[in-house]
Amino acid sequence: MSKDVRIGTPLSASATRVMLLGCGELGKEVIIALQRLGCEVIGVDRYADAPGMQVAHRSHVINMTDGEALRAVIAKEKPHLVVPEIEAIATATLAEIERDGLGDMGDGDGYCPEIIPTARATQLTMNREGIRRLAAQTLGLPTSPYRFADTLAELQAAIEGNHGDGIGYPCIIKPVMSSSGKGQSLIKSAADVAHAWDYAQAGGRTGAGRVIVEGLIDFDYEITQLTVRAVGESDEVETFFCEPIGHVQVNGDYVESWQPMAMSPVALHKSREVARAITTNLGGRGLFGVELFIKGDDVWFSEVSPRPHDTGLVTLATQRLSEFELHARAILGLPVDTRLRRAGASAVIYGGMEAKGIAFEGVADALRVPESDLRLFGKPESFVKRRMGVAVATAETPDEARKRAKLAASRVKPVKGE
Repeated sequence: MSKDVRIGTPLSASATRVMLLGCGELGKEVIIALQRLGCEVIGVDRYADAPGMQVAHRSHVINMTDGEALRAVIAKEKPHLVVPEIEAIATATLAEIERDGLGDMGDGDGYCPEIIPTARATQLTMNREGIRRLAAQTLGLPTSPYRFADTLAELQAAIEGNHGDGIGYPCIIKPVMSSSGKGQSLIKSAADVAHAWDYAQAGGRTGAGRVIVEGLIDFDYEITQLTVRAVGESDEVETFFCEPIGHVQVNGDYVESWQPMAMSPVALHKSREVARAITTNLGGRGLFGVELFIKGDDVWFSEVSPRPHDTGLVTLATQRLSEFELHARAILGLPVDTRLRRAGASAVIYGGMEAKGIAFEGVADALRVPESDLRLFGKPESFVKRRMGVAVATAETPDEARKRAKLAASRVKPVKGE
């Protein structure tokens, strides 16, 4: 059996303190899961009243790409675990803290929090270049063809090449540091390149910079393979898998997901071997969202997030333990259970407008859909394409669950608040 884990009482000297760096809708669910297990949770984000801050024991607003500000808030709170939940973080500072600690903090004891899953994992996955080179060049995993470019001229050369050796059209251009499809373009001809370059420069997490251009893969569908590295029966970290999640993305941003995704046994085995390889190399404990392209029995690695994945919101309805509960258990060294309870689906609810303090109508009608539920995130400001909530539903089959989730989501109407 797994060794005993001691968890203290929140807001006391014995508290097990966890700091979440990022308090969006995913971070909020992680905070709730940690609190249910008795942890004291400190939320940190770049803006006030983020969803996770509304439930955390305490919160701080800082620029998380500012290494000194990040170091200062960690030194102030002295968490046992530091859990990045977004990409835009001063990962070099986390690496320094993981390596050197923060000194004795005046109490005579060297203080060094644990970075989840590891500082190296947060550094590599923040940057598409780092994780792509690790997957393709170090681990030899199958990926789409790719090139990197630092200027518009380099981008054009990467696509067109000198002797037919470029990526070619159509292709996808992304900032090396971005999330949720920001700055991503599908281009079909040379006429689209300049606009795609400008869009990528505007959409990067840390401003203008390098882009990746990827050749298109003729895939049948794409999945998220949620992969958990947690302490097993042997007291060693083992790898556990959830049932695969199918999803639809529009311009790189997920709009619906469902679980389980029907796959051939060969494709499922290959997907899990790819997920095992990349997450084992990244190390640490926690849940990882591994994105993969599938065609027949062939599998290509796309991306990995060392944290709960947006498409995994479906697990709030489908699994005995959601991805957020799995993440909380794994990082605390507790046993995990990845079993599916029932087929289900999720569908995104967008803001549909630019406004502060919006309200939602149609909630009762949405919840009349059989086996449905809602998560309204509580974000203080709405944008047209900002995720403001999600509908989830279960059913006998994933197809029926998808219909229910989309119907429930369609009945929720964001409106301007009073």
